[in-house]
Amino acid sequence: MFAAALLVGMPILLVTGLLDRVAYGPGQGLPGEVGLLQLPPFDWPSSPSWLFRLTQGVHVGLGIALVPVVLAKLWSVIPKLFAWPPVRSPAQALERATLLLLVGSTLFEIATGLLNIQYDYVFGFSFYTGHYLGAWVFAAAFAAHVALKLGTMLRALRSRSLRRELATPLAATVPEPVDETGLVAPDPAPPTMSRRGALALVGGGSALLVALSVGQVLDGPARASALLLPRGRTTGDGGPNAFPVNRTAAAAGVAPTAEWRLALSGATPRTFTMAELAALPQHTARLPIACVEGWSTVQTWTGVRLRDLAALAGVPRPASAFVASLEDGPFARSTLTSGQVLDPDALLALRVNGAELSLDHGFPARIVVPALPGVRCTKWVRSIEFREA
Repeated sequence: MFAAALLVGMPILLVTGLLDRVAYGPGQGLPGEVGLLQLPPFDWPSSPSWLFRLTQGVHVGLGIALVPVVLAKLWSVIPKLFAWPPVRSPAQALERATLLLLVGSTLFEIATGLLNIQYDYVFGFSFYTGHYLGAWVFAAAFAAHVALKLGTMLRALRSRSLRRELATPLAATVPEPVDETGLVAPDPAPPTMSRRGALALVGGGSALLVALSVGQVLDGPARASALLLPRGRTTGDGGPNAFPVNRTAAAAGVAPTAEWRLALSGATPRTFTMAELAALPQHTARLPIACVEGWSTVQTWTGVRLRDLAALAGVPRPASAFVASLEDGPFARSTLTSGQVLDPDALLALRVNGAELSLDHGFPARIVVPALPGVRCTKWVRSIEFREA
């Protein structure tokens, strides 16, 4: 049963992770080179607005929920991992190699993913690069291992009734018969837990982890229940700005300035003060902000449409836009595609929930684009360059 759960869950985890990598897009400041493993260019859509919130929420939430299942599966095959001699034939050597890569990459992905959620980068390398390369190692090992063991798993599932196993108490639980797999001890001790008890323990552990993390994607009082996601519970300055802050102005080294101007580049370069931007036609949209660590929130944003700013800069149909922040660092710049700029809800936001943006949320102005990763919704915007094809 554990293998069947992983057979379903792990591909979903892999696909959502790769989709989230696509959502970041090329040239977004992701550190590290991945060579031939770089995904082909793809314009991440801005509709539906909750797309990235869904893929990243599923990726992080499912990854957390599967941790007890992975540990239970490893516990069930521990004798196989330490069998001696380790290899008896070429076929077994191939199986052992795929198993080594599968177990190693799975534990690596779990460890780096959980540490990233906790903002604890003790591993000393780029999370984005390491986690991405680990995912490809896992994908190759997983595919090879499934090809080798799928038949065995299906025969095992057909050999017994799940309903009957769930109805069997500890007193009626008997050991597995000895077979050629080497997983069953020749003279096992009496069972201390029924099979249904083991399934309940693992399933209950997964349910508990979900209950302690799902609040990160819910607004309101439920967010306080996300005890495993520290940043998803951290809110802003109160009032209309009381929603999660991933990177504060102090951490980014940004301070308010009365001389702030927005610089627009294009066929007709322009500059705007805050008052001049506020005098332009304003648009309001209720849009999510979703972060790579898994938390998300939906707020009501008000500002100037990016397509209106592009028209003012003399590029009404831009091929892309280059956004720069007052902040320094790898994520202080972002490139938006044509579709993202022209989306009717894509904004240079000046207000949120009817109030001025707080400094931690990007005052004086920030980018908010539907379905875009939060890190690419640049805060403290200083300039936007609209580029023609």
